[in-house]
Amino acid sequence: MEARAHEALPPPSEQVHLPGPSYLPALVALGATIALAGVVLAWAVFAIGMAIVVISVARWIREAREEMAELPIEHRQ
Repeated sequence: MEARAHEALPPPSEQVHLPGPSYLPALVALGATIALAGVVLAWAVFAIGMAIVVISVARWIREAREEMAELPIEHRQ
């Protein structure tokens, strides 16, 4: 087992792209929670929650598309 600890790792064969940090997934979850509470409480609360969800998802999609556009062509699959 010790012999493997001293072996060097091979160099990476391709570049890995990770998206940047975003608050939008948490905002979608918050909006969904408010919308679900609105089902029980009042239609206005449901509407506010759904508005938060729709706006957050739209911004999240736009952000993802912008990040994809910045990638090299060979990585856009």
